[in-house]
Amino acid sequence: MHPNPAFRSTPREASLAFARRRGFGILSVNGSEGPLVAHVPFTQDEAGTVAHLHLLRSNPILAALETAQPALLAVSGPDGYVSPDWYGVDDQVPTWNYVAVHLRGTLERLPQDQLEAVLRDLSESFEQRLAPKPVWRSNKVDRVTFERLLRAIVWVRLGIRTVDSTWKLSQNKPVSARLGAANEIESGIGQDLAALAALMREVTAE
Repeated sequence: MHPNPAFRSTPREASLAFARRRGFGILSVNGSEGPLVAHVPFTQDEAGTVAHLHLLRSNPILAALETAQPALLAVSGPDGYVSPDWYGVDDQVPTWNYVAVHLRGTLERLPQDQLEAVLRDLSESFEQRLAPKPVWRSNKVDRVTFERLLRAIVWVRLGIRTVDSTWKLSQNKPVSARLGAANEIESGIGQDLAALAALMREVTAE
């Protein structure tokens, strides 16, 4: 997380809400030879205390979960390069704006008999956002095929202990400079630049 307090003032609830909406992150635990990492979709409860996810049985992270382990789920948002020319003020340097939320806690394996319900919640949380498309449900898959797929994955849960976030949106610049950068960043370099520009403008309006 960025050390500048200007980028670290977003309330816990807002960061949790962002992570919940994003629903995809990088899971990391310590392995015997170094960090183990997996890119995973997840669901998060409204209270922000638990994230549910699943892993393939062949994932090395599962070998490290004979007992519950400390883990990090890193959730990234929009990001983009900021040219100093966009500020309209002198003596600036290039930087990169971004949003990131880190959920730290304890990762554990859970009983397989509840896996199907967890997967149903996961798929429906995303399918509902595609309205008016009808929600896809697992009963569209042959039961034998579906059960074979279930056997290939394992349900794990992250008990969320701490939430850290960086919302680096040029808050440390004059308002006019921040807006100037927001107006230019959409045609720049990065990911989801329109959303990043909107966040930079929202910060300005606070």
